[in-house]
Amino acid sequence: MSASESSGPARMPRREAIKWMLTAAAAVTLLERSTGAAPARAELTMPPPAGKGYGTDPDLTKTYKPGELWPLTFNDAQRATAAALCDAIIPADDKGPGAAAVNVQDFIDEWISAPYANHDNDQRVVLEGLAWLDAEAQKRFGHPFTKLEAGQKEAICDDICSTKVAPDFRKAAQFFKKFRDLTAGGYYTTPEGMKDIGYVGNVPLASFDGPPPEVLKQLGLA
Repeated sequence: MSASESSGPARMPRREAIKWMLTAAAAVTLLERSTGAAPARAELTMPPPAGKGYGTDPDLTKTYKPGELWPLTFNDAQRATAAALCDAIIPADDKGPGAAAVNVQDFIDEWISAPYANHDNDQRVVLEGLAWLDAEAQKRFGHPFTKLEAGQKEAICDDICSTKVAPDFRKAAQFFKKFRDLTAGGYYTTPEGMKDIGYVGNVPLASFDGPPPEVLKQLGLA
C-alpha cells in the first residue's frame, strides 16, 4: 500500500477509544434492538479472541499502549476502507465533520477487537463486509472503495442499505446494517455528534434558579 492509500485521520489514543467504546455500547445495543438485526452468515474462520479485556472496572485514568488490553484487528487497507464507508454513512456537512474525521473507524476497530461475547461475530461480519465492499467496487468501477467518487460509493451503498435487497446482496445488507449501527453509535456519542443532534446534557449551568413558577404551579408545588 502506498503512503497516499494509508493517509487519513491520525489514530486516536487507545485510552480515548476504549472510553468511547464503553460510552457507545448502550447506544449500539439500542440501535440493534430497535431494528431487529439478523446475524450475517459466518464464513471466515476467526481465531479465539486475544487479550484479557478491561474487566468490570476499567482504569480510564491509564494510558493504554497498543495491544496491552487486546490487539487491534484492522490493517491499513481495512482501516482506510472502514473510514471511507464511515464518511459515506455520515458525511461532513454544515452541522459538523464526517464520521471519519472524528475517528469512528478507530472506535469500530476497538469494538470488533474486544475479547467479549458477541464482539467476535461482529468482527467476522465487518471483515467479510469490508472485503466484499472492495471486491464490489473493483467489479463495478475498477478501483477499491477508497478510490471511488462519492456517487460511485453511494451507488454501492444504495444497493445494500435496505432490508429489501436483491438476493445477491442480502449478506452485504446485513453487514451494512451492522456497520451503520456501529458508525451511528460511535459518532453520536462524540461531542461533534451530540452537537449535531442538539444534545445539551451534562453541561454545567452558571446558575440555577429552579423550575419556572408556572411549572411549580401546575405540579401543585406553588
